[in-house]
Amino acid sequence: MFVQSSLITLALVLSATASPVGEDLGTRIPFEKRNAFVTSDGWFDHAQAVKQVARDRNKHRGNLINLERNMGRQAFNEGAHIRPVANYTTMKKAVKDKRQAEPLIDEAGDQYWAGNIGIGTSSQTFLIDFDTGSADLWVPSVNCTSSNCSNKHKYNPASSSTSARKSGSFSIQYGDGSKVSGPKYTDTVTVAGVAVNNQYFSPVNTLSSMFASEADDGILGLAYPAISNLGQSPFFNTAISQKQVKTGVFAFKLAKSGSELYLGGTDSSLYTGSIEYHAVTGSGFWQISGAKIQVGSKTVQSNFQTIIDSGTTIIYGPPSQVATFYKSIPGSKIYDSDNGFYSFPCSSVPSNVAFSWGGKTWTISAANFNFGRVSSTQCIGAIAGQDLGLGANVWLLGDSFMKNVYSVFSFDKNSVGFASLK
Repeated sequence: MFVQSSLITLALVLSATASPVGEDLGTRIPFEKRNAFVTSDGWFDHAQAVKQVARDRNKHRGNLINLERNMGRQAFNEGAHIRPVANYTTMKKAVKDKRQAEPLIDEAGDQYWAGNIGIGTSSQTFLIDFDTGSADLWVPSVNCTSSNCSNKHKYNPASSSTSARKSGSFSIQYGDGSKVSGPKYTDTVTVAGVAVNNQYFSPVNTLSSMFASEADDGILGLAYPAISNLGQSPFFNTAISQKQVKTGVFAFKLAKSGSELYLGGTDSSLYTGSIEYHAVTGSGFWQISGAKIQVGSKTVQSNFQTIIDSGTTIIYGPPSQVATFYKSIPGSKIYDSDNGFYSFPCSSVPSNVAFSWGGKTWTISAANFNFGRVSSTQCIGAIAGQDLGLGANVWLLGDSFMKNVYSVFSFDKNSVGFASLK
């Protein structure tokens, strides 16, 4: 999961014109594109995909632990449960390498979306993954001396006049058995001109090896405070309370070029028509109900919950429901039963798979559905059957869905919205 190396300058765009949905009132943050599971010659990078499954399982395991601590188990979705730690070493035994003689080239894809932020006074710069599926900010510390931190930017509290050590500690376990952990601090955090004071975060002393090869330094969570490991207000919520943004709305365009996070409103230059909003139904998550998935005009599953998560590429559903879905994809079959991946004929990549929440139908393009070849005839689908512990009837939609829409997250409306990309 290596980000392309070119950086894009952040632009601050402010408008004095009022808008009921916060159009063009905020701050643009251009992204570097992330790398996906498709190599440059079109093959599925199975090992990288399984690593993402392990990372996603443990991220949401941690979210549920945080939710239980912060809100109580009554906040769980029906059927939600805290799964055991996913171990990548065990999970990768299912990896099938169909190209043992060919080198894997990791480029030109989509695994995470990163932009620069500043922490401290004077500001220290970090390349950050913006994640709607978590709620904390962490970056490496100067006290992280392992090789996992060797290529990272590191926060030095002694170099910031606004840094303050707080009681307690931060810890998240990832799929290789290692942890991201460190003390709690507050400091000034700036994202493209939006500056907040006394923001809680963790400068981590230990960094999981799963992050060592990635170009980004850390993660900035954009979900609700209920799933915060720090037990504090996430960055954007702090920006709202300190009146550093004009509206409690942020929005994403995710694409191979022109990707953008917009803070404090929506960027009307990136979408057409109105935004279709749906009320949030889940504690802590950007979760909306009443979803259905279609293949063409056929509804395959309906009335399920969906969590919108920019922190993963994969679309996950309960294994039995995903198995039913693939029965509607001609020629599909299970490829990796341990990790929930299915294949289908490369000659007929589906271009008619869509989600709906009772309004418009939002279709996943063939390019976004296809994770690449595993043979001369079979390709891997973006939808995987996996129990993340989030609930018996809960799907999680990563950027293989989000890249097809303009996605809006509103704390003001307590809702998620979608609009058509220009």
